[in-house]
Amino acid sequence: MVRGLTITVLVENTANRGGLLAEHGLAFWIEAGGRRILFDTGQGMALGHNAAKLGIDLSTADDVVLSHGHYDHSGGLMAALPSFSRATVYAHLAAFRDRFMKQSGGGFRSIRSPIKSFDWLKSHVGRTVPTRASPVELSEGIWLTGQIPRRNDFEDVGGSFYLDEALTEPDGIIDDQALVVSTREGAVVVVGCAHAGVANTLDYVCAMAGASRIHAVLGGMHLLNAGQHRLDQTVRKLHDLDVQRIGLAHCTGFAAMVRLHQDFPYRCFNCVTGMRVEYD
Repeated sequence: MVRGLTITVLVENTANRGGLLAEHGLAFWIEAGGRRILFDTGQGMALGHNAAKLGIDLSTADDVVLSHGHYDHSGGLMAALPSFSRATVYAHLAAFRDRFMKQSGGGFRSIRSPIKSFDWLKSHVGRTVPTRASPVELSEGIWLTGQIPRRNDFEDVGGSFYLDEALTEPDGIIDDQALVVSTREGAVVVVGCAHAGVANTLDYVCAMAGASRIHAVLGGMHLLNAGQHRLDQTVRKLHDLDVQRIGLAHCTGFAAMVRLHQDFPYRCFNCVTGMRVEYD
């Protein structure tokens, strides 16, 4: 169990004050039990600027965690690479592959990470830890889920993602993973895009950590393309687990954010650049 947890939103699609930059992406600075963790890094244009404005020294990071390998979550790692010469970088083995997204008007665009490979990354940071299908403990009370099982039939990856330019090989985004911090109030779960699905993620956290209660979930939930059934089931899962704090960000989607605020009026909040959330 961790005492003292602070989560600062370093990068998000919106900002809450002057002098900060917003970009399509996500990055959280997490201070937990004396450990400093950068969870995701945004695209790279806003990370260093916002960290300086918020008084955060990126070079003090003990760990850098990538929730998955898309450019808007891993690009800042490349942009701020000199800051991580002593940090341990955690990413799934499949994070640094070619990836593409089908465009609504036809064609495709690349959404891969600018990081070439794990082998390339090894010589530029303190240490690398490739994650797989098993959880990884960063320190006492702080866990990384690793690959999340897809157990239900109402969640998908949330979009038209592929591994090839011909758009014939769907990308299951198996590298999607979440960070879990055990607190006195319950588990606090930080997600990047939740491509594995919010319900799948929270179910796995309960099984993995033996958590009887999820206190909070924060991050992008990739519900912007979700239909009514998926939204209904997601709301049901959050009710069933009695989640007390729901921080919405990045790719959650406007309609989904409205629905969640309506169903959880005193529990939902928007995670915007510059926001700081503290837990005892």
